[in-house]
Amino acid sequence: MGLKISNLKKTYAQGSEKLTILNQLNLEVNTSEVVAVVGASGSGKSTFLSLVAGLDYFDEGDIAINNQSIKNLKREHITKFRAENIGFVFQQFHLISHLTAFENITLPLEILGRPYADEEILKALENVGLAHRAKHKPTEMSGGECQRLALARGLITKPSLLLADEPSGNLDSETGVKVMNLFFEQVRATKTTTVLVTHDMELAKKCDRIFVLKNGSFN
Repeated sequence: MGLKISNLKKTYAQGSEKLTILNQLNLEVNTSEVVAVVGASGSGKSTFLSLVAGLDYFDEGDIAINNQSIKNLKREHITKFRAENIGFVFQQFHLISHLTAFENITLPLEILGRPYADEEILKALENVGLAHRAKHKPTEMSGGECQRLALARGLITKPSLLLADEPSGNLDSETGVKVMNLFFEQVRATKTTTVLVTHDMELAKKCDRIFVLKNGSFN
C-alpha cells in the first residue's frame, strides 16, 4: 500500500474554541497510483498535505506510507523518513536561486548522502527537457522551466510518495498544460505513487481517482 490514512483528525485552537479542520478522514492510495485531491478554498487541502508530509501533527488516527506509520516517529526520525521517502512539487517551485539546475537536482541526494553520477543528473534533466539548462540558475529560466526542474528534483531520490501542491498554479494556461503533461508522463514512467492537490478539475480528471475534500472528510 503506497499511502493509507485512517480516521484522521486535526483541530486548531481558536481562542477558547477548537476548530476541526479534518475529521474521520480516510484514504487509501495504491502503489504507483496517481490520485487528485480537490476542494474549495479553506477545505483543508493544505493542512492535509502538511500532515501527510509529516510537517504538522494530527490529533487522532494514523498515516502510513509504504506500511510505515508516521504517528509515533520523533521529529528527527520523521525528518529523515521524509527526506528518504517523500518528494515534493510546489506551486512556488522552491528552488535554490543561487544554485544551477544541475545543483538543484543534486541537493536532495547530497542531503541524504547518496552517491550519484553526473550522467544520472543529466538524464534527469533530459527527461524534463532541460539538458541544455544544466548550468543555468532558476533566475535565468522561465516559470515552466522552473516547474519542470522542480519535478526532476522531486523525483531524483526515487521517493515512495510524491506530493504535488497546485503545480500548475503559477503558470499560464498553455505552459501549465505542457508542464502537467510532462508531470503525468514522468510519474507514470517512474511508477511513483502520487497525490496531486489541485483546484483544476480538468487536471484532476487525468488522475486515476479523484477525492473531494468537504466538511473535513472525503466525499
